[in-house]
Amino acid sequence: MGSDAEADLLARCRRGEAAAWDELFDRHYAAAGRFVFQLGHDLSREDVEEICQEVFLSVIRNLDSFHGGSQFQTWLFRIAANKARDYRERRQAAKRGGGQTPLSLQAEDPESGLTLDPPGTTPAPDAMLMNAEQVALIHQALEQLGDPCREIIELRYFGDLSYDDISRSLDLNPKTVSSRLSKCLDRLEAIARKHFVGEKSAAFPSNS
Repeated sequence: MGSDAEADLLARCRRGEAAAWDELFDRHYAAAGRFVFQLGHDLSREDVEEICQEVFLSVIRNLDSFHGGSQFQTWLFRIAANKARDYRERRQAAKRGGGQTPLSLQAEDPESGLTLDPPGTTPAPDAMLMNAEQVALIHQALEQLGDPCREIIELRYFGDLSYDDISRSLDLNPKTVSSRLSKCLDRLEAIARKHFVGEKSAAFPSNS
């Protein structure tokens, strides 16, 4: 969708047009679901659905605060990252050590029809990792990063956003985004090397 068409769609949503909200959800729900799923290797389909509901409820409540400084999907992903983090923190506080049933990304929810299959032309972080242990390693290391680093890595590698998109979203110069991302990836690898000895550094995404 072009920027003008998206701006018009958002304007219709702000006017309270139900059909516009339906169109917005149809366009962005699956992408939000894929993004949320990749943020937590231990999230089930039910978790993803619940988080997405919270995300779009927040969008409805806060759309007036979106002024078009970045693409709508970039703004949406930032909300999704925060909601996913809050959800996992609440769950971990409520119960410790409970296992989650593995979820196939290709499976389709019979009720919603949502398919969490990442687009084939966009290599998701999971595609760059060798196995489930390395997926867990990445997520555990990310949990120990501060929010600025964690956010920029999530947007770049889980949201597959360009440096320009990230720079507009975070109000940073694109060169600053590149420099910060490189430093954050170094910190991420250092955390993993310190706490998870024996894992291969190849598990980490390259900044090139």
